[in-house]
Amino acid sequence: MNVMARKGEANPEISDRPIGAPPVTLPSRRTALAFQRTRMSADRTLMAVIRTALSLIGFGFTIYQFFRYLRESVGAVQLLQSEAPRKFGMALVMLGVVMLSLGIWKHVAFMLELRAQRKTFVDQGLISGDDKFPVSITLITATLLLATGLIAIASMAMRAGPFH
Repeated sequence: MNVMARKGEANPEISDRPIGAPPVTLPSRRTALAFQRTRMSADRTLMAVIRTALSLIGFGFTIYQFFRYLRESVGAVQLLQSEAPRKFGMALVMLGVVMLSLGIWKHVAFMLELRAQRKTFVDQGLISGDDKFPVSITLITATLLLATGLIAIASMAMRAGPFH
């Protein structure tokens, strides 16, 4: 059995592919990896939104709690009659929650579009269907933070609850 052939020529005893040609799976593997890189990039973008929203929520809640503490301490009631610190703190928390909501919405919309494109590539046979898109832990974290922010807003607005 002669398995040798000249470079660039097909060797019919082994395969119909020319010797020295890159494997057929290489382009599809690169495309599948590109989808994974894009998915991870979307997660990084959502993490940046989480970081900024968490800062806004944290600063707003801290301002609210700090001035509430000052108001409740001895003699500070006369000094801090204004509702401005409470409203400013609530505004920062609301801004963080709105920003996080928009970030989650854009992330989910982008991921649905990316999954649809990936399904099209799988259906066309350009990439294998083995590579799954797992549920994003970043998205779960963002959703939990959003719920915490909403609870904080309700607690601050009603002046009762777990964060008051």
